[in-house]
Amino acid sequence: MRAARGQPPRAPRTLPRGDLSEMMEDSYVETKVEALQDNRVKVTVTVDAKDIDARIKKTYKDFAHKYNFPGFRAGKAPRPIIDNALGAEAVPVTVTDDVVNETYPLAIDECNLYPVSKPTFAEDMGLVAAGKPFEYSLEVEVKPELELSSYEPVEIDMPAEGASDAEVDDQIDQLREHYYDYEDAVAATKVKEDSYLDLGMKATDDAGEDIASLTSPTRLYGLGTGLFPAAFDAELVGMKKGQKKEFSIDVPAEPTVMTQPLMGKTSKINFEVEVQAVKNKVLPEVTDEWVKDTLGFENVADLRTRVADSILEQKEEVLPRIKENQCLSKLADRLQGDVPEAMCEEAETSLLQDFFQQLQRQGVSFDAYLKQQGITPDRFKEDVKAQAADMTKQDLALDAWARHYNMEVTDEDVAEEFVKSGVEDPKKLQEEWRRNGQLHMVKNGIARTRAAEDVMEKAVVTIVEPGAAADKKDEKKPAKKASAKKTAKKDEAKAEATEKKPAAKKAAPHASGGGGIVIGRQFPAAAVAASQNHLVQPAEHQDGRHSGSQLDRRSHISPVREVKSHADAQEHRHQISDAAKHSQHKAAEHVADGAAQMEIAQK
Repeated sequence: MRAARGQPPRAPRTLPRGDLSEMMEDSYVETKVEALQDNRVKVTVTVDAKDIDARIKKTYKDFAHKYNFPGFRAGKAPRPIIDNALGAEAVPVTVTDDVVNETYPLAIDECNLYPVSKPTFAEDMGLVAAGKPFEYSLEVEVKPELELSSYEPVEIDMPAEGASDAEVDDQIDQLREHYYDYEDAVAATKVKEDSYLDLGMKATDDAGEDIASLTSPTRLYGLGTGLFPAAFDAELVGMKKGQKKEFSIDVPAEPTVMTQPLMGKTSKINFEVEVQAVKNKVLPEVTDEWVKDTLGFENVADLRTRVADSILEQKEEVLPRIKENQCLSKLADRLQGDVPEAMCEEAETSLLQDFFQQLQRQGVSFDAYLKQQGITPDRFKEDVKAQAADMTKQDLALDAWARHYNMEVTDEDVAEEFVKSGVEDPKKLQEEWRRNGQLHMVKNGIARTRAAEDVMEKAVVTIVEPGAAADKKDEKKPAKKASAKKTAKKDEAKAEATEKKPAAKKAAPHASGGGGIVIGRQFPAAAVAASQNHLVQPAEHQDGRHSGSQLDRRSHISPVREVKSHADAQEHRHQISDAAKHSQHKAAEHVADGAAQMEIAQK
């Protein structure tokens, strides 16, 4: 796109037209590109008079067949009759509309422009005329050609490919966390802000009536779990085994799990509590007996082998994606210049479309997803917007890398990409994309794919021992606390289970990280935790953004891999702008009015 970089525009090119009719084999279109400010270009398109005449002739013929003209057989009405009935500008309006919409996508594509917004057309476009070439112009914002501060290989940290003893140990420790139990602490142990205890309690409302849901002779309760308000926990801190206490708390405006049923029924809750025991958390010892009875493996050796195999399997899947994310993020950090807002908005739209399609496939509502992830709609919007900005920077960074290393995309490469799409007729699909001015998307996708592969191949990789990267991350940023609501539910369930049985029963082993819908670049928890615990993105990019909304959209994937139908492709064709159509509005009305009058006359 020489003109877009301030260089003289290329010589006019001749563009082949699509099959308009058997009578018109070729359409001759000349294009000229002029660079403007703010990444905008002006494209001037000239359509040959021969083509205009052929289109006019065809349109008159179509009108003659479409409408009934008194005194003439179908298709036999002469031009003066048609002009008189439909209006003199009826045919020029139709031809102008068709020629612009059919030629401008080809012109943009041929000039190797990459639009990032809808084009705008000159208000004084005018109408086609028989025997004369037709010229029109449009302006469009195009993708900027930004540069990188460096084209040296990126440097990244990666976990080792194998399964080390430390990684296996870490996974087994995580398994133990799912089968913990409690034992009584010494009697002098004081209740702390994160203690668990056996608690007897009686609760009454404003009127002194018992609150059955809160009254229990004994229950396992954990402070800080969010089951009760913070004011309740504060009253327990410092108590010891055997101590009793009476106090009252206000029903909070933001209800907790246990106070939700009381909303609107009482303003205060009166408690009588007794600390029956302060509890210590006890993890099971990993013995052959425990492994067999609880996890279902033959012995500890069998467990370690299975865990190691699982880590290896998950690493095979996750490490290439981790490497890609690391490389693209590092590369994007080198991008110089401003990113067009239009490109960010397009990326945001793409993310949201993919996201809601995945939600639909999974049968999960948006509200359910937000609740599951513990985030608000506003937080979700912020996350998606930030991710769209990151993706756009990565795209432009890959473009710069491809240009710097002269990664040219040939017509053969494009054709091969359509063959790879797996459609029944790749040539037909390619022609549809060509007519709709979309081949630039394919070319760009191929170039970005090659650039991404090249960046990853050249990357300088430092192998980080398990836990080292996590330690670095912890130095930079304090760990986030788990959602109070999630923790409360987990602990409530644990407490109920403990009340019913003294020890954990046999259960299938599972990786940490929870279940539910997987949206985007979320990796198997076991592999990530065992490797580096964070390598979805480098530590410096872990800005607190919600991982659950990491939507899957590889910036360099060619669009042909997800083949669109012709109908979908048509959405990319823009109609003539309102400004251009305004000058033709009255003429268009004449067509409708004339046709209506003919129908009335015939009746």
